[in-house]
Amino acid sequence: MNTIRPCGCKGVRTCLGCEKDFQITKPSLQEQFQQLDAWTYCVHCELLQPGWDTSKVQKDHENHKKDEGLPLPGILVQEGFLSEKEGSQLIADLDALPWDISQSGRRKQNFGPKTNFKKRKLQLGSFAGYPRTTEYIQRRFEEVSLLRGFQTIEQCSLEYEPTKGASIDPHVDDCWIWGERVVTVNCLGDAVLTLTPYEVQQAGKYNLDLVSHYEKELMSPLLTEDQLAKYERKVLRIPMPNLSLIVLYGPARYQFEHSVLREDVQERRVCIAYREFTPMYISGDDIQKGDPVREKSQIFWEIKKPTAV
Repeated sequence: MNTIRPCGCKGVRTCLGCEKDFQITKPSLQEQFQQLDAWTYCVHCELLQPGWDTSKVQKDHENHKKDEGLPLPGILVQEGFLSEKEGSQLIADLDALPWDISQSGRRKQNFGPKTNFKKRKLQLGSFAGYPRTTEYIQRRFEEVSLLRGFQTIEQCSLEYEPTKGASIDPHVDDCWIWGERVVTVNCLGDAVLTLTPYEVQQAGKYNLDLVSHYEKELMSPLLTEDQLAKYERKVLRIPMPNLSLIVLYGPARYQFEHSVLREDVQERRVCIAYREFTPMYISGDDIQKGDPVREKSQIFWEIKKPTAV
């Protein structure tokens, strides 16, 4: 079913609603992944430890042995990036804006340029900047050493609702337009990011072939084949606590597919994803093509309140 369904799903993307209405059977990713050797990222020792249950692994931190942990370059989880007060106000501010339906049971609010990943075409489209109520989040990135110099060129709010079976299938973020640092701010609800080693399925998928053009500029070098062998037949679980900041870069960003399983969405979850340009659009041959987007990215607009009658 390649046509867009009323729920917003298309093709292999499904939610609980269209699976019921159109008798679609979707294999369980969780069941597939649980056949693998599970390791969970401990935010305290910053290493992967054996186990599927992220809560249990965090609670067992004092018993972790660093020499037995498995490192994976390219992961940052910063708890308490937002205060509880900020989180509550942020959700109210986002809900004051219209939500659009998306695939796999999600809703979204997208603020960024129009992109065609297959044709590698960038257009300004209707992009006019970001809501003023979210400006402080981007400003706060400068307080995180890993995010110094990060210039947001797309900001996308995403809502995951458990009653819809909301999820996101395994993927690598596009590598033609979106830069190295993949940033997520969790605004409401706990969740888990699940990583599995990416096995090349077709040439040019995710535009990964372009990474070689700027590989020397990466913040963390990619893993060699011998190093990647340590992660074969493994599934990696990264906790995304409420109000936290999560960043993928280097190997975790380019050499692993990431997903959010519907079983890991137990309550309404809202996050904001932030993307930057690739080096080609920052200092390379395509710098001028990115100028109109950069100009609009400096704008923060006020939410128009209904006029009293």
